[in-house]
Amino acid sequence: MCQLLGLNANTPTDVVFSFTGFSTRAEEHKDGFGIAFFEGPGARVFVDAQSARHSPVAEMVRRYPIKSCHVIAHIRKATQGRVALENTHPFQRELWGRYWVFAHNGDLKAYAPRLHAGFRPVGDTDSERAFCWLMQELAKAHASVPSVAELSATLRELVPAIAAHGTFNFMLSNGQALWVHCSTQLHWLVREHPFRAARLADEDLSVDFSAVTTPRDRVAVIVTEPLTTDERWTPLAPGDLAVFQDGARIH
Repeated sequence: MCQLLGLNANTPTDVVFSFTGFSTRAEEHKDGFGIAFFEGPGARVFVDAQSARHSPVAEMVRRYPIKSCHVIAHIRKATQGRVALENTHPFQRELWGRYWVFAHNGDLKAYAPRLHAGFRPVGDTDSERAFCWLMQELAKAHASVPSVAELSATLRELVPAIAAHGTFNFMLSNGQALWVHCSTQLHWLVREHPFRAARLADEDLSVDFSAVTTPRDRVAVIVTEPLTTDERWTPLAPGDLAVFQDGARIH
């Protein structure tokens, strides 16, 4: 299946180190990649149906000075839907005057929700159908953009109906927070003062975070499989819906 990477921080943070290690895994997960990151209310979304190992778009991303408080990246190993640009995550929609981005790792069997005109999939993946249904139901539950706590409560009511159809690891953000649901496998950590060096598991590359941060900085990183070999990653339990804001997991 696919792989997910999410970043949530209290100050715009460089994602190139994490994306470099993450994109190495596209040798196996070669059916497309994408990355979305927020700049204020705006969102930049880069996707390509090529492998992140060979895509010129991925090479541009590795060289682009991405700094954001909210990032979602995805490398695809297709289970449903052909290898095509319209089936490449993250997907993006607008709701309540905010952009929302979503990426999914898993396989939903016999999932055909009833969708109205406001949210319809462009491609033919189970993932985009699930995203459209979540957006549709959120729009029905709230007249305008609610608080992070209210959104979290509504998502906890909605997600089990989708997860009952199979594997539903996902990441969702609207530039206010990052929601992460674990169905089978996700790991997370928080980097904060005192910062230290870390080495990627998939590339011969390390970085000393103390040299590029301030004592006030804090960043949460969430990924399918741990990115580094010398940091303590915490697994999420199956069924967990974790919420990250300002670089910390909130409850």
